Amino acid sequence: MKKKINVRLILIAVIAVLSTAVSVTMVYYTIFEGQVRKDLRVNAQMLADTGVFDDPQNRQAGLAGGFHIDRKELRVTWIDADGTVLYDEDLDSEKMSNHGDRPEFKEALENGEGQSVRHSETMNMNTYYYALRLKNGTVLRVSTQAKSGLSVLFSALPIIVLILDIIVCVCVLIAHMLTNQLLQPIEQLADNIEDTTNIMVYKELVPFVNTIREQHENILMAAKVRQDFTANVSHELKTPLTAISGYAELIENHMVDPEQESRFAKEIQQNATRLLSLINDIIRLSELDSGADSVMSPENFDLNELVKGCLDNLKVNAQKHSVTLHYEGEKCMLRADRGMITEMVENLCQNAIRYNNEGGSVTVCVFYENDRPVFEVKDNGIGIPKDQTERVFERFYRVDKSRSKQTGGTGLGLAIVKHIVELHDAEIRLQSELGKGTDIRVLF
Repeated sequence: MKKKINVRLILIAVIAVLSTAVSVTMVYYTIFEGQVRKDLRVNAQMLADTGVFDDPQNRQAGLAGGFHIDRKELRVTWIDADGTVLYDEDLDSEKMSNHGDRPEFKEALENGEGQSVRHSETMNMNTYYYALRLKNGTVLRVSTQAKSGLSVLFSALPIIVLILDIIVCVCVLIAHMLTNQLLQPIEQLADNIEDTTNIMVYKELVPFVNTIREQHENILMAAKVRQDFTANVSHELKTPLTAISGYAELIENHMVDPEQESRFAKEIQQNATRLLSLINDIIRLSELDSGADSVMSPENFDLNELVKGCLDNLKVNAQKHSVTLHYEGEKCMLRADRGMITEMVENLCQNAIRYNNEGGSVTVCVFYENDRPVFEVKDNGIGIPKDQTERVFERFYRVDKSRSKQTGGTGLGLAIVKHIVELHDAEIRLQSELGKGTDIRVLF
């Protein structure tokens, strides 16, 4: 990155120097051209005022009478109205061709004065002409030569190259200093991504830094969640497996009275069932973690009918726990994954039954609220302490661990519910009071 910044700064400097040199040269040459044209006009007026060019018939005598022009700077040509050259400072007028077709001559005859520029490729020079129509009808033309704009630029090239070399050297040093200053906060940020509070960061980078910090915190949190999940899975699997192994070993070694074998077999079966439920829930969580596209199959259905079906299946379980089920619902059309919604309803209703008191009740409702389908489960069971309501959706978290194990809970039911709700872009709300019961709403 530093190298790229240095190269680009140097490139900018080179472009700036070259463009400045070319621009200044062109501006200078434009001013120079204007001055040359102005000088030619002044010289022509001064020559016309001398009276030397008043009589075309006596031109040689008049011109020989002390008239003199420096040949290195100015060339004078006197042309008759028909284009015949009467006098030329450099050449024999008798041998010169007719100048009637020259643009400056024709313009002078029409407008009183005329100008033109002709370029010599051989000498890489421009010749500037100015023609003035005199009172006697003849035309006085003066001309001078000057370098072209390109040749002026080429002549200045050595100085430009020298200046460019100096500026490039200076730019290398400045670019090195600037890149170090520019990148220092970023390098400090990279080395101290966990704590950026004391690092001076450019205000333009604040949103980027905040995003990186949040992503870093999320990654650390996800890593901790995975670590905790792995530890919890190991612990949860170890408990029933240990029980199964212990009971089986006692039976194998005939260390159990015949009348107790039935009880031990029942314990093995219960732990195996719990182990199977735990494995199924872990697999289900992994499927939900894989994302909505791979696990969801949305369809349109009536939430009211689906909940009724789920409650019919849970009546036996409710009677077993001496819990009464009540249902209040209306037709609510919903587009969602039917299997996931069924799983969510069963999980929430089973929890309401499982964590209830003997003789308690569970009320299930389906209705519209602000044009949104709502599923609600209310119970008058053991409730949840206020300081634990935010944690009940964590994996393997149980409010009453002993009751959960006795009733076959895995501690993953509400975690699965939360995943299903999030995959459907829904909202889950929980209100609970210890000893009075729990109210859970899902708004689609």
